[in-house]
Amino acid sequence: MKKLLLLVAVLLVVAVGAVAALVLFVNPNQFKPLIVEKTKEQIGLDLIIEGDIGWKFFPSIGFEIGKTELKNPDGFSNPNLFKVDNVGVDVSVMPLLDKQLIIGNIQLDGAEIYLETLKDGRTNLDSLTQVQSSQDAAETSVSSAGKDSVPSTTPEQSSSVQDWVIQLAGVTINKALLDIQDRKAGTQTKLYDVQLNIDEFEAEKWTLVSFAAKGRNEQQKNNPQNFAATGNAEVKLSKDFAQYELRNINVDTSFSDQANNIESAKLALATFEFDKPNALDFSVKGKAADIILDAKGTSSLVVNKEITQVAANGFNLEANLEGAALPQSPMKVGMQSDITFDISKNALNVVLAKLTANALQFDGKFNVVLADIPKVRFSLHSPDIDVDAFLGIDKASAAKSSEVKPVTTSQEEVEPDLSALQTIDVAGDITIDKLKANNAKMQNVKADIVVNRGLVTLKSFTANLYQGSVAASAQIDARKTPATYTIKKSVKGVKVQPMLVDVLDNDMLEGTGNIEVNAQGKSLTPTGIQKNLVGTVAINFADGAVNGINVAHMLRTNYAKITGGDVTEADQVKKTDFSAMTATLKLDKGNVTTDDLHMQSPALRIKGQGKANYLNETVDFTLSTSVVGSLKGQGGKDIDELRDVTIPVNISGKWSDPKYKLIFDDVLKQKAKKEVDRGIEKLNDKIKNEDTKKAVDSLLKGLFN
Repeated sequence: MKKLLLLVAVLLVVAVGAVAALVLFVNPNQFKPLIVEKTKEQIGLDLIIEGDIGWKFFPSIGFEIGKTELKNPDGFSNPNLFKVDNVGVDVSVMPLLDKQLIIGNIQLDGAEIYLETLKDGRTNLDSLTQVQSSQDAAETSVSSAGKDSVPSTTPEQSSSVQDWVIQLAGVTINKALLDIQDRKAGTQTKLYDVQLNIDEFEAEKWTLVSFAAKGRNEQQKNNPQNFAATGNAEVKLSKDFAQYELRNINVDTSFSDQANNIESAKLALATFEFDKPNALDFSVKGKAADIILDAKGTSSLVVNKEITQVAANGFNLEANLEGAALPQSPMKVGMQSDITFDISKNALNVVLAKLTANALQFDGKFNVVLADIPKVRFSLHSPDIDVDAFLGIDKASAAKSSEVKPVTTSQEEVEPDLSALQTIDVAGDITIDKLKANNAKMQNVKADIVVNRGLVTLKSFTANLYQGSVAASAQIDARKTPATYTIKKSVKGVKVQPMLVDVLDNDMLEGTGNIEVNAQGKSLTPTGIQKNLVGTVAINFADGAVNGINVAHMLRTNYAKITGGDVTEADQVKKTDFSAMTATLKLDKGNVTTDDLHMQSPALRIKGQGKANYLNETVDFTLSTSVVGSLKGQGGKDIDELRDVTIPVNISGKWSDPKYKLIFDDVLKQKAKKEVDRGIEKLNDKIKNEDTKKAVDSLLKGLFN
């Protein structure tokens, strides 16, 4: 027993002596110049260790380093790239004899990192990469000169390294700061109160890592963005540190600025391995602009070892949105897709299996290439879109909203801000099997759209509607303010009445219609569109009728009143049939004029000219009606006396209450002139002298001039 105690005492004396010798004869501060020199040699930057390097003895031997700074190269705003107030490390000595590196807790207090990019694109990390590149080039050069001249690691040496057991009690980083400033892009982001804790570490065993940080983005001085993040994960490293695994990854972030407040954005991964599918769950709650959102989803995340491609396969999203700005509130949004992002090419590809927003549904694909001008290409399809139901517009309100409103100046109108269109390059097509908009029903809708740096082009739009078809193209130039636009549209074979009933709740016109529209203008405000629209509208209707007026009945009754005939006639249907009707309407900043309206029916020939003003909703139009056949076909008695006589009908007043008036002074004048012409013909047959004929003819005809 005494011998054992003596042995322990001897070992204790030796240990104490060794520690005493270490403290007395080895001053760690003497290594400061060497550390500074090697740092300059390895990374090309100046290292300043202001504090002392001191020994630690409890709970194990180690050392502490006081305030230390790694200086920035010249030309950068902050003097330091990295600084730390205190670093503490301790190592157990005795296990070293058994090839066990047991490191106690590593603690960093007040660590600060400043990353900066200048306006010319240079960064304060360039010197590190340049030195490393030079070293790699030197090693490559030496290697190419001869393998024998470069000492190589033998299998025995490699094996001996792997024989070491490395344990780490933990890492604690307190109140760290990361400042990222990009003067070229004009952005600045700060991470502060950064906390990092790593539990006891040992190779081939799972280690818990947790972190927390707060941040602030100073990109917009009047609207700073604040964010925070917390999380944890488990990591396992191989003995040679070449391989690692992650599991139980959880991240919870928040974000706020003047317009947004994302209370929580969570991400969870059960496992993570490169080139393998990893189950991903995520959720977002908060307020974006004026919209309250609650979203969650799942996916299978795959990242390749080179970290050049990230894929989210089977991406499923479910979201509930609420807010007055939405066309429908609440709105339920769903998405099923496969997403791939190529980091090396900055390319995002999405295959959209299904996208729903309440009753709306889409499928298709799109891809985005990120650049100074993002490039977007898409192809979308929808089986059925009811715009009215989506926007909450019923038939009555749709008809009312489609009416042209008189111009008012009580409320100031502002041109829409289309500047964002100058920063994108978008092209694609959309196909809709059935579409309802403003209560008009269309089928087989196809549109081809291009938005290129502020120039919006509807290359083509085609659809079937009301047993006919429509084809259109348009362009908006948003590169100037106010924006300008052009429209071309061709409607063929459309049944006019059911379309007017659906859209305007008006059955005034029947027939099969062909319409050609060619218009242009500037300004996209409601008033601006009306005031600046110019162009032409050519109409060609066949086999129809104008409801609300029976021209033949009007002629019979009014003529009977003038001539003292019988005006008692059964009520007639207010309808004027026609076999053809054509006109060219000229649009000129609120005014619509035409001088070539023609309408034909078996009994009537109608010509029209006049004008209307859709800003004031007034009309002044004259229809010149000629009876060319029996009026019985229009229901009623015949009037042979009016055959071949032109009868003007004037339509004037407000659109809502137009006034119809027959101008019978001209009618009677034409009838009298017609009788005189017949008399002149008979008289001329009896007068043989030519001079007398001319005199009589001139005298009688002068009565009507």
